[in-house]
Amino acid sequence: MSILDSSIGRLDGTPTTLGELTGGRPALLVNVASRCGLTPQYAGLERLAESYDGLAVVGFPCNQFLGQEPGTAEEIAEFCSATYGVTFPLTEKIEVNGEGRHEIYTTLTQTADEKGTDGDIQWNFEKFLVSGDGQVIARFSPQVEPEDERVVAAIKAALN
Repeated sequence: MSILDSSIGRLDGTPTTLGELTGGRPALLVNVASRCGLTPQYAGLERLAESYDGLAVVGFPCNQFLGQEPGTAEEIAEFCSATYGVTFPLTEKIEVNGEGRHEIYTTLTQTADEKGTDGDIQWNFEKFLVSGDGQVIARFSPQVEPEDERVVAAIKAALN
């Protein structure tokens, strides 16, 4: 089974799969939160989604880091749209670490970042680049901005 076959709910609760959300395109998958010091990264994620035809960006709201995503689905959608103009899909709120870790993140966390760190998600806005066939290509720490040259280079390589 591919990570793309994993079931997940959209932010509005309707069931889907990761493959349906990404449309078989390379994708940047990011655990997100609305009340975090890194929340302004939403703007860079949206610019990537708009700038790279063929790239999917998917946000996974998560409240596991100091309760920084406490809102309801409606509140999250309104905040992201009104504050950052987010148009890329957001999923239902999930857990990315621990016993309740979503199966998508069980797969993602097996990949190490450029420093060799794998395992648990460190914080909000950790980024994973996945190929159109569901292979995890790269992992970027939360502090790496979405438009960082390393992320952009990996995206361009995945799109070629």
